[in-house]
Amino acid sequence: MPPVHRLTFFCIALVAVCLGAAAPAAAQAETTLRASLHSDLKVIDPVWTSALITTHHGFMIYDQLFALDEKLAIKPQMIDTWSTSTDQLTWTFKLRDGLAWHDGAPVTAEDCVASIKRWAVKDGMAQKMMASIKDIAAVDAKTFTFVMKEPYGLVLDTLGKATSNVLFMMPKRVADGDPNTQLSDTTGSGPYIFKRDQWKPGEKAVYVKNTKYVPRAEVPSGYAGGKIVNVDRVEWVWIADNQTQVAALQSGEIDLIEAPSHDLVELLLKDKAVDTFVAAPMGRQYALRFNTLHKPFDNAKIRQAVAYAFNQKDFLDAVVGNPKFYVICKSLYPCGSPNETIKGWEDKLESNIAKAKALLAEAGYDGTPVVMMQSTDNSALSNLAPVAKSLMEKIGLKVELQATDWQTVVTRRAKKDLPDKGGWNVFFTSWGSIDVVDPVSTNFLNASCEKATFGWPCDETLEKLRDAYARETDIAKRKAIAEAVSVRASDYVTHIHLGQYLQPTAYRTNLTGLLVASNLVLWNVSKK
Repeated sequence: MPPVHRLTFFCIALVAVCLGAAAPAAAQAETTLRASLHSDLKVIDPVWTSALITTHHGFMIYDQLFALDEKLAIKPQMIDTWSTSTDQLTWTFKLRDGLAWHDGAPVTAEDCVASIKRWAVKDGMAQKMMASIKDIAAVDAKTFTFVMKEPYGLVLDTLGKATSNVLFMMPKRVADGDPNTQLSDTTGSGPYIFKRDQWKPGEKAVYVKNTKYVPRAEVPSGYAGGKIVNVDRVEWVWIADNQTQVAALQSGEIDLIEAPSHDLVELLLKDKAVDTFVAAPMGRQYALRFNTLHKPFDNAKIRQAVAYAFNQKDFLDAVVGNPKFYVICKSLYPCGSPNETIKGWEDKLESNIAKAKALLAEAGYDGTPVVMMQSTDNSALSNLAPVAKSLMEKIGLKVELQATDWQTVVTRRAKKDLPDKGGWNVFFTSWGSIDVVDPVSTNFLNASCEKATFGWPCDETLEKLRDAYARETDIAKRKAIAEAVSVRASDYVTHIHLGQYLQPTAYRTNLTGLLVASNLVLWNVSKK
């Protein structure tokens, strides 16, 4: 496999490390795969939070109705057959044979209906789809239907999305719970079983092979195809320090680092026992999120001022460092993707301090401190906060930097409390580029007020444009709507995109079968 630096953005292709001509070799008894992921696992409900580590957890133990393959095509996963009526107002879905929960009970259509309804309360893309649905109902044990109010162009795209919040199927007894309350029952139907009794937050999370899982009889590709498990046990070992992670990989204490620090990748490439690959060739995007509920960012002009104050290069140099791993891109949608556009952002993200100061004065900024959450244990995010603080202070904002671990950020960002009472004003995150390829899938563009994700932007114009995009079937017209969203988002400013980057994964060469997907997946992997 070529070294990671030879890979380029937006090259979706079959990779030799992902697929072999022969079926995966049978795992040896009690084979354990130890991986150090980008964050510690503290929240286990992938509906309650959109945190990537929790989504990773979801893919281990749950399954999807539809899934994206490595070429980003929608494929059936738990679904066997589906059809639409001539008027496109009735969708019928039938589950495939062999689906069972970890406790042995069969997966039913009622389970799926309940799972869809719980998920749709939290996910922005799901909310758009549900607005066009009149009814969801189970017809029999294996069949359920959508009855639409009107034709909707993104049904399968929504059901098969691979980004947070992912539609994972759960037993009805679990899915009937309040989506705003974290679940405690982790029963799924996926290829691994979560050993909650062995879970030690801050230390490790443990998964064992689901020996009763029936994979699809297809070659694995991305999140789709046959999810074949070739190891008996997976341990997510939490190691906060980057150097310690690398030392553990080189010594064989762990088998894989999901997101090694970019400045250590060249060192790893010199080790003959270690190799790297990019699980998401489309790259990732950094972002700063505003809380629009509280001062000072309840004022759009102050949010605009920050957009003028920032520049992407400072952020990317601070976190990624090596220009061969990053791309400066003003487009809200990833550069190289169909909706790429800089409309509305032409004069922003260039550290125009004078313009930013003028907007701040025009807005009547009164000195209210900006409570900025910094996740110091996440190397992919930690250095973003000091850069933002410096640039904000240059234009006259007062900034209170509060350092914490990422999982505390994940929990705290869901709170609507005043910033000085345990709430917040801004935080930083990153997502796969496929999370933000259009106005509907981009979670931070959801401006539906109380229904929006943390930050809770509220803008009728944005929502009407996103609705129009979701209902439009003509590609050229969709592109025009996406551009209009970009312009409106540059004025209202729900968040600021801080550039794109490639994240290599490092692994010991005795691992084979790692798959190209939008993020790391751990089925199909064999350990010699």
